[in-house]
Amino acid sequence: MNEQEAFTEPLCELIKLCGLPFQKKKLSDEVSYSVAVSNCIAQLGYLMRVPSSQVRIQICKCVVSFYNTELPRKLLSGYQPTSANYKIQMAELGGLAETLILSLTLVENQLTEKLWVLKALQHLSSSGVNCRLMMKAQAASRLCLYLNGVDPSGQLVFRSSEILWNLLENTSKEEVVNQLSSLECVHALKEVFVDLLMHGFRHYDRQLRNDLLVIATLLAENPAAPMIESGFTKLLIVLATFTEVKIPNPLIKGLKLTYSYEDFELKKLLFNVIAVLSKDPCAVRLLSENYVMPALLCYVKPSQKPGFHDWSAAQYEELQLHAIAILASVAPLLVDKYLSCQANTLLLVFLEWCIGQDPFFGQGNSFHGTGGRGNKLAQMRCSLRVLRSVVSLYDDAVNLNLCDQGAISQLLDILKYAANKSKEKEDAIVLEVQADILFILSALCENDLHRKELFSYEGVDILIPFIQMDPKRLYSGLGHNCLLFSALDCLWSCVIGCYIAEDYFLEKQGIFLLLDLLALKQKNLCNIILGILVEFCDNPQTTSHISTWRGEKDQTAANLLIELWRQEELELGVKRDRYGRIADVKRPIASSFQKQQEVIPMPANCPSFAIMEISENIRAKLYSLLCKLGFENLPGLSAKDFVTLAIIRRYIDFKVGEVWSELCAELKEEFRPVTSDEEALKVISEVSEDTGRMVAALQTEVLESQHHQEIQEEEETYTKIQAIHKQREMVNKSWKNFLTRTSKYEALKKAKRIQEKSIEASRSKLKTQNGTVHSTDIKGLSTTIGSGRLVTVESTPPQLIGGPLAVTDLALRKPSVSKGALKKIKRVKTLDSVKKDSVPIE
Repeated sequence: MNEQEAFTEPLCELIKLCGLPFQKKKLSDEVSYSVAVSNCIAQLGYLMRVPSSQVRIQICKCVVSFYNTELPRKLLSGYQPTSANYKIQMAELGGLAETLILSLTLVENQLTEKLWVLKALQHLSSSGVNCRLMMKAQAASRLCLYLNGVDPSGQLVFRSSEILWNLLENTSKEEVVNQLSSLECVHALKEVFVDLLMHGFRHYDRQLRNDLLVIATLLAENPAAPMIESGFTKLLIVLATFTEVKIPNPLIKGLKLTYSYEDFELKKLLFNVIAVLSKDPCAVRLLSENYVMPALLCYVKPSQKPGFHDWSAAQYEELQLHAIAILASVAPLLVDKYLSCQANTLLLVFLEWCIGQDPFFGQGNSFHGTGGRGNKLAQMRCSLRVLRSVVSLYDDAVNLNLCDQGAISQLLDILKYAANKSKEKEDAIVLEVQADILFILSALCENDLHRKELFSYEGVDILIPFIQMDPKRLYSGLGHNCLLFSALDCLWSCVIGCYIAEDYFLEKQGIFLLLDLLALKQKNLCNIILGILVEFCDNPQTTSHISTWRGEKDQTAANLLIELWRQEELELGVKRDRYGRIADVKRPIASSFQKQQEVIPMPANCPSFAIMEISENIRAKLYSLLCKLGFENLPGLSAKDFVTLAIIRRYIDFKVGEVWSELCAELKEEFRPVTSDEEALKVISEVSEDTGRMVAALQTEVLESQHHQEIQEEEETYTKIQAIHKQREMVNKSWKNFLTRTSKYEALKKAKRIQEKSIEASRSKLKTQNGTVHSTDIKGLSTTIGSGRLVTVESTPPQLIGGPLAVTDLALRKPSVSKGALKKIKRVKTLDSVKKDSVPIE
């Protein structure tokens, strides 16, 4: 080829053969000949060095034909076609894509050849293997540099951008962005974007423009990309705001956007660029200078009268929600602009519209409009996010501006509105709205007594239902746990420190509700609830409420706190014996992790591990709360609780000992103390150990006392059991005697004689003077059972009157009235009819 051009045609014919379908005799031929075939296809890439346009174009056509999966019309006898993807796989194995990328340098001045190479690469880039090979040859930067080349057909930009998209999808996005982050690449991307923006009027041009804007957005996310230096950042900011602020700018002179779908997508992409740039500190000045804040605030207004009448209602709503969402990212960076544009006022008025009765039906079609179909919840959520982002700065000017406009009262009204909505239907958006409002109130009222007083009565009434939340809802996945934490944070910030609010919360039995939550023993709740209770104990009425509380099985607050201490020590791995006593008197409260730490000398202004450990668990809060309650006369405690209480009572002493122990270890690491200091340190260490031994002895004494008490209770129980058994024996003996008397007449007579003697012996021996003595014996009585005061009197049936009973000595004879007059029924008192269940004489 270098010597005679006559070889051009034969070479092209040979190259065409590679484009024809391959044939095989055996199924194993594809594997057997894979090395030869891959080398053959690799040679196609190497032939790009031949300085012939015809050969190069034929090579590209051959590569494109690899992706034609149609079977050949005529099959050779004894052969069958290879699999459809065989040549594609061989191209991957031979590294053809990398070779073609490198060959772009050879054809950069020949447009036709360059377009054919790009067409071949476009097909090859559909494979992840080929994309990785292309990235080795710096494909992203090479292709980007060709974007702004002269090409009347527009294929150069189209094919290059398509290959870039395939590289982004099939390889590491960070690697592609890094290759595009040179100043030359950014300039090339900017020029072709501006050209399509200003002169692209076809549907195809607008789509391509938007694709390039997405790539530019990815570059803007990379701090190393020279977007600001190239002027691309300023151009994008101006484009994002020029339809709202209406300020002429030479960068976009003559630009007119239509209201087509592609331009709508462009507007959303530009808003997204603003969100990305808000994360770059270097771009903040450009955002401030180019009227981003006024442009975004144009959308903070009711949606009945859109600012751009050519957008549909759904499109305008989507732009509105997107703009307000971007405002939440930009507002904290541009606080001065935020205040000068009276953004707080606009947002409060907009929120007032959100809870109003104006007819409005949200479309809810966009990402930011999720859950907002047929209502204003999406607008409310986005607006509250803006307020949340600015109040979280704790800027006095912003918070004062909000409170001066009655934000606290208005936010409480919105919270009530959202709470009522939540009762109708629990929804993640409504829960998020409530959590955001509670956070905003917390930020506004913290450390300001007057604002807490504004919150007090109405706010406490709203907080109570949140704290009464059913614990089962915390696992619903809708956000109840976040809402509960926001409510507890609001309680801490808006109620504690204001006696009016605190007393009202106590009146509403709020302490009982907090203790009910604490009794759930959930790790994530215990810390904040204990902190609130400790702060509340500054109110003198709180301790009586805590002492009064009773949980399940009549559990007391002291018992609950001690159980939490044991649970915390179990998780920390603190060493205790089987009875809960101190097992290591040298380090009685040290966790297992703390014991594993090596001695590291720390500067004086850095807290040691023993100090840092205080904030990492709840033991310090439990100790503080029990100190408020007092360690004496705590109700509802067992011996095990008293054993634990002995450790809690000495928590500060043990913690001081830990700090001294760390100090001694650090001193020994650096140098040896002088004799006096060493003796002092030794005495301090001994004091700490003696405290541990004293507590251990006290615990042993408590356990022994409990053991002695248990033995006494066991003996008392045994005595009661003996008495019960003795009583049963006496009852059985009495019953046997009774049966003997009733079955043996001799035994009955003997018992009667004994009874009479006993009665006679019990009578007074003194004679009654001048008085009649009546006999108390009833003649004819044959029973040994003492007669009682009450007897059972049975009426004599009429048919028996005049019968056998009439002739008895005990019958009471009375005249009767007959012939139409009422007959008097004779009542006979017989001691024989006395029943044994009658009440005896006492």
